Amino acid sequence: MASNRTTDKVKTTEPDTTTQAKPFSFSRLFHRNGHEKKEVRPVKPHGPPKSVWREYFESAVVTVIMALFGMTFIVQAVKVPTGSMQNTIMIGDHLLVNKFIFAPGESLPFLPQREIKRGDIIVFKYPGNPYRPERDDRADNRPIFTNYVKRVIGIPGDRIRIGANSIFVNGEALPEHRIAATEVSQNAPLKTIVDPPPPRKPGELYDVYYKPGPPDDEDPDFRRREYTAFEGKDELIVPPDRYFVMGDNRNNSEDSRFWGFVPRDMVIGRAMFVYWSYDESAPPTDWSIIGDFLKNTRWSRTGTLVK
Repeated sequence: MASNRTTDKVKTTEPDTTTQAKPFSFSRLFHRNGHEKKEVRPVKPHGPPKSVWREYFESAVVTVIMALFGMTFIVQAVKVPTGSMQNTIMIGDHLLVNKFIFAPGESLPFLPQREIKRGDIIVFKYPGNPYRPERDDRADNRPIFTNYVKRVIGIPGDRIRIGANSIFVNGEALPEHRIAATEVSQNAPLKTIVDPPPPRKPGELYDVYYKPGPPDDEDPDFRRREYTAFEGKDELIVPPDRYFVMGDNRNNSEDSRFWGFVPRDMVIGRAMFVYWSYDESAPPTDWSIIGDFLKNTRWSRTGTLVK
């Protein structure tokens, strides 16, 4: 008996190995693997769009944070209201103070840190007068809150003795360039007796100003003056982490001779340069505030290094 068998035939399709010719294109020639570069669509940011006010606010916050960081660790602006450092620093000078140079901790070779040296002009918080505390009751002379600018005369371990016109450190007179000068008015710079003053001698690194008088360190009139910090002693020894400071205007400076030493942790930094100076002794003009600013600003002192 015959049976019909059905056979399923499967049709197989062979891959087309032929390559379709494409027209020549320089763009395909320089694309990797000969494939054309596909355009990538930009991805839109998620979230609501920023408003103009939000962008201004974020910029302001970043600016304030950077300014606070700089004022806390790097620089600080201070104004000089008194004449204890004239004529090195004038009344009305606005200074930038380097706070980083005397930063506590170990100094690394690649960082501009160092210890305080004799002759540095430093800015520090007024430590107060333990000998005459009534002088600290003034609003412009409050301990901790008032900043002082003075020159370092003695560092830890130094022996300090005050002469009539000389300062003796460890038994030797400091090589200071002494200039005789007088006061013209309360806010005006000192007037030197000899103009221009005599040049510095070798080793004299900075100028100090004295009222004219006998140069003899044993002058009996000098012995009648008392500096309360010495308490009748001939000399003082600077304790550890303390500094003996004085103003360059030696006859008009309330400094370590009267209230003692400056603790290391009260030192803010080293005075760098004058970024603006206003002559407070000059009379006002008839041109309003702008006229006073233009005329009474000491433009020549802008950028003056403090040393």
